[in-house]
Amino acid sequence: MPKIIVIAHNIRSTHNIGSIFRTCEGFGVSKIIISGYSPYPKLKNDPRLPHLIEKLTKQIHKTALDAENMIDFEYQNEANFDSLKKNGYTIVGLEQDSRSIPINKYKANKKIALLLGEEINGLTQQLRDKCDILLEIPMSGKKESFNVSVATGIALYSLAI
Repeated sequence: MPKIIVIAHNIRSTHNIGSIFRTCEGFGVSKIIISGYSPYPKLKNDPRLPHLIEKLTKQIHKTALDAENMIDFEYQNEANFDSLKKNGYTIVGLEQDSRSIPINKYKANKKIALLLGEEINGLTQQLRDKCDILLEIPMSGKKESFNVSVATGIALYSLAI
């Protein structure tokens, strides 16, 4: 199984963030990097206002069910892709794009940083350009995409086997 870091960028919903924590913990993800305007649980020396920290941490806990205390995470305004690449990680974006390949056709490397984008618009073109590869989950129904937390579970299952 590859070593996986998940980058949750600009995810609006605390419930999606909580679900991502729980799913990542279940698949043995080594770290979650939360970036952009994504909400995140309390950090040591947290610079946010105390009432905001408490509110967001409680909301995330509703779906994370303590996984937020079981997995290493950090907040970065912008994920440091150069540092990840220098440390041997392949940046894998989960997004529908003309250069995306079906996730079931991808053979995972030893170190993966899985980049997730916002719920409605996904990954910006700027973020797609920073990815070494783009993967998409094949869809059979009429909807064009899964909820970001559901897509995270599908992607981690596929990458972990």
